[in-house]
Amino acid sequence: MVKPSRSYRVFQGVNGVVLSLVVLVTLYPFVNIIARSFSGERQIRAGEVTLWPKGFNLTTYKIVFQDSMFWRNYGNTVLYTVVATAVAMVLTTCYAYVLSKKHLKGRTALVGIAVFTMFFTGGLIPQYVLITSLGLKNSVWAIALPNAISVFNLLVMKAFFESLPTELEEAAQIDGLSTYGILLRIVLPLSKAVVATMVLFYSVSFWNSWFSAFLYMDSSDLMPVTVYLRNMIQGATGGSNAGATTDQLSQVGANIQAVTIVLTALPIICVYPFVQRYFVSGVMLGAVKG
Repeated sequence: MVKPSRSYRVFQGVNGVVLSLVVLVTLYPFVNIIARSFSGERQIRAGEVTLWPKGFNLTTYKIVFQDSMFWRNYGNTVLYTVVATAVAMVLTTCYAYVLSKKHLKGRTALVGIAVFTMFFTGGLIPQYVLITSLGLKNSVWAIALPNAISVFNLLVMKAFFESLPTELEEAAQIDGLSTYGILLRIVLPLSKAVVATMVLFYSVSFWNSWFSAFLYMDSSDLMPVTVYLRNMIQGATGGSNAGATTDQLSQVGANIQAVTIVLTALPIICVYPFVQRYFVSGVMLGAVKG
């Protein structure tokens, strides 16, 4: 075994220090937010909270959790995310698989249409009129359909499908598989990395989305949890609806933003470790060819 040179050992040491500093700088805001969400009003306003809660307090969490509207909106968020992600994955996968076929007539035009939408849109008012005229308001489809295909995700999946050996599909055709059979039984099992990555991208996007629901949902019972927490921050709803006292409202006002970030980010953070091993390979395999 060749012994590493002195310069290489120095490089490894410097690289380790730099990466450790990057990790610390990245983690600090998250740890600080969590500490603020559990801290008391006086300590927060005095700027005493850094990496550890000061004046430990659960008032805001209790007020939010005791509100039945929070749980109803949280359920809406789960429903919207699952349905919208499923719709987006079906449409994106089918579209990307079609575009990956170089013998497809009109392939260049289809790619151009997709890329065109990255730079130009019909505008907010025409989109609102369209959704309303189609009768999609106050339904999950108002959230799922307008955002069903992300062109970036589409191009990544297209590049990934193009990197798969064509001999596999030719052999499947000889065995009598149809186009859908090849996609379902050959292509998708080989595409777990990019599929898991796209599911993560879409689910995070739909989970954090609030403007579409704010625009197309008329009833608070249909809102996702992001809108509920946004309303708490702006004082439109929140502690007063839960029978909070003046002191409790002061506490809510002090750390509601921190609590909001924790409650919206926690589910995605819990899911991420399960798809992390696919994340890097999925993006790289769909973006690098050679």
